[in-house]
Amino acid sequence: MGKRNNQRKNKAMLDSDDENSSVSSSSTARSDLMSVSGTDEVQVDKDSLLEQALDALYEKRGSTREKALAAIIDAFNTNLQHQFVEKKFATLLHLCLNSIKKGSSKEISLACHAIGLLALTVGSGDNAHEILEESVIPISQALKSQSDSLKTVSLVDCLAIVTFVGATKTEETERSMQIMWQLLHPKLGSNVVAVKLPAVVITAVVSAWAFILTTMDGCSLNSKDWQEYISYFSTLLDKDDRSVRIASGEALASIFETGSIEKFATENKTTPDGSVPEGNKSREGYTHILGLKSKILNQVRSLSAEAGGKGSAKKDLNSQRNLFKDVLEFLEDGYAPDISMKIGGDSLQTSTWSELIKLNFMKHFLGGGFIKHMQVGFLGPAFVCPSCFLCDALLFLLVSIAF
Repeated sequence: MGKRNNQRKNKAMLDSDDENSSVSSSSTARSDLMSVSGTDEVQVDKDSLLEQALDALYEKRGSTREKALAAIIDAFNTNLQHQFVEKKFATLLHLCLNSIKKGSSKEISLACHAIGLLALTVGSGDNAHEILEESVIPISQALKSQSDSLKTVSLVDCLAIVTFVGATKTEETERSMQIMWQLLHPKLGSNVVAVKLPAVVITAVVSAWAFILTTMDGCSLNSKDWQEYISYFSTLLDKDDRSVRIASGEALASIFETGSIEKFATENKTTPDGSVPEGNKSREGYTHILGLKSKILNQVRSLSAEAGGKGSAKKDLNSQRNLFKDVLEFLEDGYAPDISMKIGGDSLQTSTWSELIKLNFMKHFLGGGFIKHMQVGFLGPAFVCPSCFLCDALLFLLVSIAF
């Protein structure tokens, strides 16, 4: 079957609510910073404001540190000067890590966001790699205490961002993916108790996992581990929560896009010299792969046409149907959805699942700051915003997306 001529194109328009939310957030953060610094006058020097916020992170009072982190996040989201990052990179990183180690759930969440923005601002290179290596252990340890959904989601999002920007080896990416996998599917033992994760956490972890997957080369995947991943995501398609189903559908589409299923089937079907193996174990493995793919196709087909039920949210139902229609077409015909996002007077196009997952995750992480940075960064001279280096980071992040 050829690609349908009237293939659905999703358009994400600039929402005035996002703009208002961003302005409101900025005003609040600046007001907080003024109370942190104890000044009554509004200071226009943004470097000075950032310096005050940085100094406030040394304070013992948790609420003071929270206000300072909120102000730093606002500065990064709006107009961060590169000189500040160059001078204070290590100090900001380690103060944020201290907040992750000893802060409240709110402080941890803010610190995670600040670290993620710092990684995006410095872009790929030695500093980004340092952020990753310095952050992995504190984040991993904090995730062992799953006392709060907001904290857990923020930690996972931060790990995804710093890994995406800072990882230089496949092993580093796989390490972060394994940390996330242990949250979803822990290996139970005498000292490990199974914890039922809230749907919001499952959705966040699966989305973050899929986001990191977009950097992986299908040739480096281990078939045994990835069969386990695919089987687990298939079970999530049967969950009651639609956000969990949607995140799992995107993760599976991303796995299939790497060519992993074909690779797994080939590994189980042939020996190193290309001949068909005689052992029952190999034949069973190949049969398992085919059966798993068939099961997922049936699940996807069903979810793309779900009728809904009493009390179900129509918006979520439509999102699910649309997503799984795209996944179904991809699995059957090999075509990923064409997505168009309107930014100002221009459009950003994606044509692969990898590109779409990157874009959606960045929209989620940057929130109200996403449109502003994308609009200035993409529409400015040579696609560079001279006063905001986060735009450069976004260009680095979305380098594979066709404009």
